[in-house]
Amino acid sequence: MGPLPERLGGIVKNRFVRTRAVLTALTAWGVLAGSGVAAGATATDSGTPRLGKAVGVAPGVTYRAFDILVGRGTAHGHLVTVDLTDRRTTVDLLYPGAVGARSPVSRLADARAAVAAVNADFFNMSETQHPGVEATGAPVGPAIASGQHLKAAVPDGQRFGPALPPGANTRDVIGVGYDRRARLDRLSLRGAVLTADGALPLKGLNQYALPVNGIGAFTSKWGPTSRVRATCGTDTDRAAPCSTETYEVTVRRGRVAGVAQVPGRGGIARGTTALVGREEGARQLRKLHIGDRVRIGHRLTARRPGPLRFAVGGFPIVRDAEPLTGLDTVTPAIRTSAGIGAHGRRLLLLALDGAPGRAGMTVRELADLMDRLGARDAINLDGGGSSTLVTREPGSPGSTVRNHPSGGAERPVPNAIGVFARG
Repeated sequence: MGPLPERLGGIVKNRFVRTRAVLTALTAWGVLAGSGVAAGATATDSGTPRLGKAVGVAPGVTYRAFDILVGRGTAHGHLVTVDLTDRRTTVDLLYPGAVGARSPVSRLADARAAVAAVNADFFNMSETQHPGVEATGAPVGPAIASGQHLKAAVPDGQRFGPALPPGANTRDVIGVGYDRRARLDRLSLRGAVLTADGALPLKGLNQYALPVNGIGAFTSKWGPTSRVRATCGTDTDRAAPCSTETYEVTVRRGRVAGVAQVPGRGGIARGTTALVGREEGARQLRKLHIGDRVRIGHRLTARRPGPLRFAVGGFPIVRDAEPLTGLDTVTPAIRTSAGIGAHGRRLLLLALDGAPGRAGMTVRELADLMDRLGARDAINLDGGGSSTLVTREPGSPGSTVRNHPSGGAERPVPNAIGVFARG
């Protein structure tokens, strides 16, 4: 059955459901808005959100808090709504200037004077399974910032985060095109290394894990972080040992400028690319010699028409106004999400509160919540201690962290969705 939209300051959408208890809760919401949490919520039905008063943050941008009853208590959340029809408002990726780096959301927002931001993709946070290998801090999925293609997705088996629903993979993104419409999409890497002997397929771009037998390109946007992690694990097992057959070729201004048996670390200069190969990829790179001419080309291609100006990875939880099947219904956690409504003209950014005593939500409950808030499509972003939502008050020099991160303080993260406004 389709959704039943209901305007309540912002758009709150209740779904037709079959049980009398939930119908009673939906009716109660019309009476109790502003005075209490709607009754009738259960652990499998995340209930109806009780929204606080909308506060204007900037032109086209509002913030509000909300409570929602779940089976284990009351979850408290924070919601930013962005009207993309307001041409004074834009959305872009926030990151610390390097793919392999991390920074708190408030710092990322303040560095670019964003009026609101929420943490984004899951990332390579630890390397306990590979002793001595540096965790890169790099995100899982593709990333586009201001139209620049920063990175591609790691293999599915190398990701961090909850289990993916059927049909989802690491290439899934939420983004906004040059047409100012938000959408869910899937970004795939297309690239090649052109040598005198022919073309070698490029299987990675600034990513912490390469496919087995693959070659990856690391540009100046990767940062000074070690590139060894890219040769560890396999396409299906993140904890598998690091490859024993690796090779790195440094290409500068179209010629091979250096080679090494083991991937290096340290900043990569503009105009320079480090090619890292494992297994068959390493064997192919060994055929190159200092001074050889090499051309490298790469881009991210979308499934849907129209280029994306901004994109960040996550996995879909709502499509076409329906929560996906196969979402986790067991594990509650503090979570972050981004959703799309009004035919791509409205963006919803949400983070739960991690203060002691606040309930978490399962992924399925999060999907139900985003659906009821008016998201026709929604994506799950990194949660737990990473969940952070900030806004900047008009005239304020810095951001205010609206939720309580569950770790007690902001966790440095690799990227965030930033909202900008002028006027």
